[in-house]
Amino acid sequence: MNIISFPNIGITFNINPIAFSIGSKGIYWYALIILSGFLLGLFFVLKTCGKYNVQKDSVWDVALIGLISGIVGARIYYVLFALDEFDSFADIFKIWNGGLAIYGGITGAVISTLIYCRIKKINTFKMLDVCAPGLFIGQAIGRFGNFVNAEVYGRETGSLFGMSINGAAPVHPLFLYESAWNILGLTALIIFRRKKRAEGQIFCFYILWYSLGRLFLEGMRNQSYILYVIPGVLGISQLVAALLIVFAVSMIVILKKREKKISDNVG
Repeated sequence: MNIISFPNIGITFNINPIAFSIGSKGIYWYALIILSGFLLGLFFVLKTCGKYNVQKDSVWDVALIGLISGIVGARIYYVLFALDEFDSFADIFKIWNGGLAIYGGITGAVISTLIYCRIKKINTFKMLDVCAPGLFIGQAIGRFGNFVNAEVYGRETGSLFGMSINGAAPVHPLFLYESAWNILGLTALIIFRRKKRAEGQIFCFYILWYSLGRLFLEGMRNQSYILYVIPGVLGISQLVAALLIVFAVSMIVILKKREKKISDNVG
């Protein structure tokens, strides 16, 4: 049981990480929250995909395959940079205790989507664009899994939203910051996609927006939750975020120029 409070606004939660049990097997809130984010994101994509000429059956396939490959990718990414946290090989598979890195999840899901679209001869950029809002929704909800697990919080703070865990000094509630950032990104993306100039730009906007937020928020993390490339200096997520920002901006420009060239040739 974790006692999580926001002392400056007078709110306290008593949270058991286990939602309920089936026999002797505990079902964790973390898993239920991740699943809820996935399902709500998928629902949104299924409701909007027809408008962009993407078949629902294809979205189902991409989502289910992407869910599996995303979880595998997220766990592999985390484990590779946090080997010292695991006492045994069996601990690597206990994802219900937390330890999923979002960049690994995105990478795994994107790779499986690329392979699927290549096999099915589907426009990959169009599929990624259609699915991008679902990623924002899934991440906005999924971050609350960190809240119920009392993990991945920031450094000590005296701010209004300071969060105290089991009576400790208040820290930045990074789960809340990142969730809010994703909701803002979703809103901006929905507006932006009406004005896109080329297929693929929506997904690139998603990468750009998320990476900008992660670059900033990663620096606010409690150091025990930072996976370092250079110990105490540079976190792997900060490095990846910076590289992805450059990549996303470059791709948005390249895709726009490519579409213009195609239009000029047709004209």
